[in-house]
Amino acid sequence: MERELSLEFLRVVEQAAIAAAHTMGYGDRHAADKAAAECMRRELGEVPIHGRIVIGEGERDKAPMLYIGEQVGRGDSYPRVDIAVDPLEGTNLCATGAPNALAVIAASEEGGLLHSPDIYMEKLVVGPSCKAAVELDAPVKDNLKAIAKRLERDVEDLVVVVLDRPRHEQLIKDIRAAGARIRLISDGDVAPAIAAAVIGAGVHAVMGVGGAPEGVLAAAALRCLNGEMQARLVAFQPEHEERMRKMGIRDPKRIYTERDLAPGKRIVFACAGVTSGDLLRGVRFFGEGARTHSLVMTLDPYTVRFVDAVHLEWRADVKVRFS
Repeated sequence: MERELSLEFLRVVEQAAIAAAHTMGYGDRHAADKAAAECMRRELGEVPIHGRIVIGEGERDKAPMLYIGEQVGRGDSYPRVDIAVDPLEGTNLCATGAPNALAVIAASEEGGLLHSPDIYMEKLVVGPSCKAAVELDAPVKDNLKAIAKRLERDVEDLVVVVLDRPRHEQLIKDIRAAGARIRLISDGDVAPAIAAAVIGAGVHAVMGVGGAPEGVLAAAALRCLNGEMQARLVAFQPEHEERMRKMGIRDPKRIYTERDLAPGKRIVFACAGVTSGDLLRGVRFFGEGARTHSLVMTLDPYTVRFVDAVHLEWRADVKVRFS
């Protein structure tokens, strides 16, 4: 599945990113999400799969969405594939022109991606060098010391990404007290999770509570990058507990790993930059078309491709520019 479909999913995220980028900076997050979702739905319809959406987007904020259970792809005669999507990870980032907005998709064989309820998830993400060195319930200072030791640097050299939310007030205090530096982000924790697993990206860990669906997408990427995630579902409201029960989750205190969240043996992950960020440049428009920067990864074989593509609008005088 991976080799045949990786380019198909690359095309899907490229086109969704271009659609979203046309709305960048207009201050309308719903218009941006709608543009990306409609484009991704249309492009997925051309992929040779019998696909099913198991992680959709937009349920919490009533945005246009590829909904859970929706069938995508060309139909029954093609391989059955489970799909997780976020057509625009970081709608506010796109609306304001802030960094790290992405179009994201992950795919696996049936049952290869956890059907996560659309609630919150406590997460701890580190790269390959720090696997088995951290624990979700360990004190923050202990985890930071363990990360620094594995990376052969001081705690003061570490950069930890945290969502800028009131719920993280104590976490932020603990990180600063330990001596590490913090990058506070307004939205979108999939991009930092990927960056944490790539040497040289300038992110050494991601900590805090974010969306559970985004956790599954990040876990699929981490499987392809040999990174580690530890996570636990968080129910802030009674309806969150009901969502967990409906999804068949019996132990709300269970700690999940990236292999629990994305257990598939055949995983494809693809994302394209909408706005420039840690790893990917955003969409750039020019007279004859657009240029995209994307990441597409497969689990078997382990392949990580950064793709710089020029999408041309055919004209008699069309020219390809190198820059």
